[in-house]
Amino acid sequence: MKHFEDPVLQAMASRRSVSKVGPHTPTDAEIARLLAAVTPVADHKALRPWRLLLLRGDDRLRLGEALDTASGTERAPREVNPKPLRAELLIAVIASPTEHPKVPAWEQHATAAGAAHLLELALFQAGWGVMWRSGREANAPAVRALHGLDDSELLMGWLYVGDIDPAFREKLAASNRPPLDPAPFLGRLPDPTPR
Repeated sequence: MKHFEDPVLQAMASRRSVSKVGPHTPTDAEIARLLAAVTPVADHKALRPWRLLLLRGDDRLRLGEALDTASGTERAPREVNPKPLRAELLIAVIASPTEHPKVPAWEQHATAAGAAHLLELALFQAGWGVMWRSGREANAPAVRALHGLDDSELLMGWLYVGDIDPAFREKLAASNRPPLDPAPFLGRLPDPTPR
């Protein structure tokens, strides 16, 4: 369903999370090219307080082992955690704040989340399915160690990326989901007069 004449606004309005993606993925070079759409994210003092890690192949098995360690899950021999195997490509999104007197860490975390969402939009617009996943174990010691996080860094989750099944793509194109009612999200400052 078309809500906007402007192609950029329409692309934003039509983005959907795709929970089941196929085995084909963008190359590292394609992802690097799409980052040009991410770098304009709102970023006070241009600190670029985020970084990405690409997990493919056995890296996903290593992530599964770290998640099992974090949750205390024990598996039978040769059994693996299936969660990181839901996509052939996972992009770890890491908030990497730096000390700055005018930019608190929470603001830098918001910038990292904004960069992840812009990348999600760019990937979807380029034809890829994306699902942003996280979980309680995302910042557990074993998972943090696997990703090589510094003490100040925060793992914001992973973008699961792959191709979209043609039948599901048709379903998305035919969707007539109405736009969200903006009323609950817009307001004014409280009345300053004492009660």
